[in-house]
Amino acid sequence: MHKSGFVNIIGRPNVGKSTLMNALVGERMSIITNKPQTTRHRIIGIVSDDDYQVVFSDTPGIIRDPAYKMHEAMNRYVDGTFHDADLMLFVTDILETYEDDDPVFKKLSKVNAPIYLVLNKTDLVDDIEVAQKIQLWDKRFKFAEIFPISALKKQNTKRLFDNILKHIPEGPVYYPKDQLTDKPERFFISEIIREKILMHYQQEIPYSCEVVVDSFKEDDKKDLVRIHATIFVMRKTQKSILIGKNGSSIKRVGMESRKDIEAFIEKQVFLELYVKVRENWRNNERSLKGFGY
Repeated sequence: MHKSGFVNIIGRPNVGKSTLMNALVGERMSIITNKPQTTRHRIIGIVSDDDYQVVFSDTPGIIRDPAYKMHEAMNRYVDGTFHDADLMLFVTDILETYEDDDPVFKKLSKVNAPIYLVLNKTDLVDDIEVAQKIQLWDKRFKFAEIFPISALKKQNTKRLFDNILKHIPEGPVYYPKDQLTDKPERFFISEIIREKILMHYQQEIPYSCEVVVDSFKEDDKKDLVRIHATIFVMRKTQKSILIGKNGSSIKRVGMESRKDIEAFIEKQVFLELYVKVRENWRNNERSLKGFGY
């Protein structure tokens, strides 16, 4: 008997969905920073063995008040996960609060698949507070299971994974057994670069950037990959900040990105970064479509 299923991970921004996905998949699929809205796309991570295949789906955080068409596109990724799951993981963190009339509960009530509550970041409080939060959530919504975990420290994540394996249905092999994701290499390279921007810039800059890998060429004579990527911003002032004095800021982004890309593709990398202005791209449907939203 072969078991397979789609396990969708949802929740608000910055509750640890990407950290959980990486812990469950055992690979670094999603970029992680302490800034909200780090994840912009729906990212699939596949875990396979001889007798099972679990397809995890990491989604952007649910944005309650979308300010741009990009936010609306991100919410559409989340909406799709309410309809195509064999199992849902609703992730919240131990310090997060929800109102009883939050719209997410209405959406969850229409899901046909079992829903697990994953109570993350439990390492931040004591056992008494964890027990109190579990009681509170148990009264609020009827979850199939509740799992208190620390995704960052991988506490209780194995128990969660083992339970997922028990409850996914019998099914076919959806992807080749050696495949880890549905995204191409270029996507992960652009995400690595965007992660460095999120790490090193403040305020609006990281949220005004989109990264596109223009070319990816392997040098046959050397174990070398030449990558050209463009960082799009919305205003000239943002371009100046991103580049920095004498190019110092963009140089740091490039150096750190190159190291991580080399570790990811296991080859030497020559990385060139360009910065261009595309005004108001977050509200331009044509631009968003071109960027893969």
